[in-house]
Amino acid sequence: MSKIKIKKIIFSFIFITLVVVAIGGWLDDKGSDYAEATFNRALVAFGIAKGLNGVISVAQGTEVALQPAGIGVNFTPGEILDPINDLIEQFSWIMLASTASIGIQKILLAISIWPWFSGFVIFLLLLVVLSYWYKPLQQSSWRPLLIKSMLVFVFLRFSVPLIAIGSEFVYSQFLSAQYIEATQELEKTTDKISSINKVDEKNLSDSKSKSVWQSAKEMYGSAAAAMDISARIDRYKQAATDATKYAINLIVVFIFQTILFPLLFLLIVYQVLKKLVKLEWMTGVFEAN
Repeated sequence: MSKIKIKKIIFSFIFITLVVVAIGGWLDDKGSDYAEATFNRALVAFGIAKGLNGVISVAQGTEVALQPAGIGVNFTPGEILDPINDLIEQFSWIMLASTASIGIQKILLAISIWPWFSGFVIFLLLLVVLSYWYKPLQQSSWRPLLIKSMLVFVFLRFSVPLIAIGSEFVYSQFLSAQYIEATQELEKTTDKISSINKVDEKNLSDSKSKSVWQSAKEMYGSAAAAMDISARIDRYKQAATDATKYAINLIVVFIFQTILFPLLFLLIVYQVLKKLVKLEWMTGVFEAN
């Protein structure tokens, strides 16, 4: 058996396999499920970011007094959260961009599995296989253009489902533990800051409800109040540290899964496609065997 005939058999088998995959729909179903799962995870992370941003904003706007009834110096312990608030806002934008990226992938996936588009790709694949074995087509001048067009449409047809499947594989193998830990800890951090805010709001309300005379009698407790404010600031600092760590972890997860990995995958597939298009035997006109 000649080398050319062996190559014909190999390429014909590959293209017919692609036809079976396109008709079966398994790849498309998996791609859709994984894209939806990634989209939902991004929405959850985006919601956590907005919730954390909200409680930080409340903390930054809450004042507490060193002495009752506002006598003395007023503090806003939540100001310690200013740096983390900037990070969380940037995190929210990154999560919004990641969610939009996944949404675009879902639209492209819907287009790629559209019956008319999928049917056209199947037609091109079968026509190319026929051109390998049907003698009149082997010498056709339009055969190279047919094969190059087929490769481009196959790329468009299967790249998005493969990106979704590959992305989910990377997530499950390397990123899932980091995502789960980060989301859970950020939710805890949100609850911690919210509980501190409630204490501050209660103390401020109690202070406003007291008379000046009552407040004056309680001035002896100013040292204890100062210690209490110091403790709150320490709690805010710890919350800020936790939020910074886990927000950065989530940023890494979603930038890699929704931006870097798809771009890397497309780059690799594009390079393979270029080599196939330049493959003289595959796209050229050859003698019938």
